[in-house]
Amino acid sequence: MDFTIKQYTQLLKALRSAGFFFQTFEEHLKAPKKKTIVLRHDVDLLPENSLRFANIQNEMGIKGSYYFRTVPESWDEKIIKEIAELGHEVGYHYETMDQVNEDSKDQHVDLAYVLFCKKLEQLRQIVHVSTICMHGSPRSKFDNKAIWEKYDYKKLGIIGEPYYDVDFDDVFYLTDTGRRWDGWKVSVRDKVPQQDKWVKQGLVFHSTQDIIKAVNENKLPDKIMMTFHPQRWHDSVFPWAKELIMQNAKNVIKKYFFVK
Repeated sequence: MDFTIKQYTQLLKALRSAGFFFQTFEEHLKAPKKKTIVLRHDVDLLPENSLRFANIQNEMGIKGSYYFRTVPESWDEKIIKEIAELGHEVGYHYETMDQVNEDSKDQHVDLAYVLFCKKLEQLRQIVHVSTICMHGSPRSKFDNKAIWEKYDYKKLGIIGEPYYDVDFDDVFYLTDTGRRWDGWKVSVRDKVPQQDKWVKQGLVFHSTQDIIKAVNENKLPDKIMMTFHPQRWHDSVFPWAKELIMQNAKNVIKKYFFVK
């Protein structure tokens, strides 16, 4: 079975045994190491799953970055604080273009930016925040990154946003979008232009075990950002099966109705 806590732990152990360092996104931006993994976690749902990931990493001496949405299904102040206290980075998983209603494009962006600032400050009242990451919202007609066409997040003390501040010519990107590691095929927004180059290089993985095999055979690039959605990873049969069925259905819908 894939997408279990056991598989996740085995993946971390394999990466650590292969000599990879683990950096938060903030650390990577400030002083990237030569052979490094940035573990990014998008806390879309079930924040308790993210806390479990954070504890596993802490037990292994590993740090990651956790991006929280400011919606009830993600926002849990106790868990946010606990993850930060373990030494992990906490960032803002923003979606304010989706959260405001205005037909005028300019006014929509303005309102989205004002709401972004408000939500960012809300999170900063709890923990230090220096990086952000957009929420994909595949069913939305809006791209949450559109506010940066007019505004500059660095003026807010934000040092990085993965889709703008990572050189993906230098950093390989893996994401479990769609509950699969080759989910760019059904992804609406969580993808980067370098994907075609990686496919030609044979850097294509479907399962977690595929990645572990590549790690053991020393076939991965030295710099990698890995994005996890912890709500997709379960050891219990019922939530594991539920997530499998739901994600497979969503992948079909996204592929035929949303992916361009």
